[in-house]
Amino acid sequence: MKNRVMNTKKLSSPGKTFGIVGGLGSLAGADLFNKLVSSRAVLADQGRYHFLFEQHPFKDVLLPLDRDASMHSRKFYAFQMCQSLEAGGADAILLPCIASHTFLQEIQAELGIAVFDLLHALRQQVERSLPHGGRLGVLTSDYVRHSGLFERYFGDRHELVYPDAQNQARLMEAMYGVDGVKDGQFEGAPLEHLHQVCQELQEQDVALILPGLTELSLVSQDLQRRGIALLDANRVYADYATRASDPVPEPRFKLGIVGGVGPAATVDFMAKVIRHTPADKDQDHIRMVVEQNPQIPDRTANLLHQTTDPSMALYATCKRLEQEGAHAIAIPCNTAHAFVERIQPYLKTPIINMLSETVRHIAEQQGAGKTIGLLATSGTVQSRVYHDVAERLGLRLIVPAPDKQALVMAAIYGEHGVKAGHTEGLCREQLLDAANHLCQAGASVLILGCTELPLILPHAECFVLDSGVVSLVDPTALLALRCVQQALETGPQRSAEPVFLQQPVAAVIE
Repeated sequence: MKNRVMNTKKLSSPGKTFGIVGGLGSLAGADLFNKLVSSRAVLADQGRYHFLFEQHPFKDVLLPLDRDASMHSRKFYAFQMCQSLEAGGADAILLPCIASHTFLQEIQAELGIAVFDLLHALRQQVERSLPHGGRLGVLTSDYVRHSGLFERYFGDRHELVYPDAQNQARLMEAMYGVDGVKDGQFEGAPLEHLHQVCQELQEQDVALILPGLTELSLVSQDLQRRGIALLDANRVYADYATRASDPVPEPRFKLGIVGGVGPAATVDFMAKVIRHTPADKDQDHIRMVVEQNPQIPDRTANLLHQTTDPSMALYATCKRLEQEGAHAIAIPCNTAHAFVERIQPYLKTPIINMLSETVRHIAEQQGAGKTIGLLATSGTVQSRVYHDVAERLGLRLIVPAPDKQALVMAAIYGEHGVKAGHTEGLCREQLLDAANHLCQAGASVLILGCTELPLILPHAECFVLDSGVVSLVDPTALLALRCVQQALETGPQRSAEPVFLQQPVAAVIE
């Protein structure tokens, strides 16, 4: 059975959309949904709250929780349901399964929206009911008990009391046995067994009993009428969700990368992001999602010869990265930036402009009035995207003469060029010839304006040519540095400053 229920309010209207994960306990999930829609806050402002209730068969629902296979199955199911609700437009998620809250942090780390913490909701209720502490009884499964979940939330202020072995067996039989509460039997023997277990806890001077099984909400009112001080987990959870301010998960920056333009430059760029990230362990590094799409039509061919327009392919690739939750997009391709202005207005996620970062870096490091030489594809040169940025910052930009530009194109696209996998030999000689030409024309800084060119000549503050000394600037390294900086500003990665070539580097041609 597959259920997907939503209220009849228009989901695009202003308000909050809560997703409810069903299936881990069908009756408990339905009970939570009912308590949400009938809560005081929702009834008072029905136009504000919208609900998505989604339930799919969970095949391992009857397996014991203490088996690794069962717990991993539950974990993956819970994540898939949360992911589906996020994709369906939920702003936050309720997960009515206390066993699943033992791995809540693992799920939360992979989602872009918050999952309301049921244990935190219970803790707030306990603090209101018992502001000075007190003994708490806990009714839960052996798995949850041994996980230490309740100790993490309540152990600092309360002594926790669990049923003895005999009553624990009675509890589990009443809840999950044949004709138990989970099977829809809310009266008779199951209720009597639960009443007995709770009475024996209260005889141990517990002031309040915590529900560690969400199905207890189905009988909580009956037990309360019998004098049992048992919290209704679903009622507490529903009130908590509608009372809480908009939940915002701790941001984990994710960088989207348009890959394949070209393939080797993508790998080089990722290596630079990793190299410039301050990290002591794997987990300190930036999350990256790469759409490696070498089939994006050639950018230079389009600009020069009006071949297939790459705009749609670039836009579609960026949209896929956006759908994957990228907080920013990097395109390690200089020529592709000629198309950024036409696709950015149709994206919510910003594209970090590599060209702007490069020219701004030169202006800051070298000062205004400098002459910059551009080594790039003829498409980038003709599009004048670098020229426009340089002019705005008061820098003069020059390009190679036609015969020298032909050498740059051969170094990139030739039979022995870098796109064919070469970084030494003829392609290096051709690029150095063009670099010397720009240096003789007055350039003191050279932009390696094709993302494969740094594979031939490295970034260097002082690079010795036959005709003089120039700075070689690698735009992909600067793009990587900006991406790292944005990640540090956005997410909980380490706050240390990334380091990028703080000391001048001299490079001499052999």
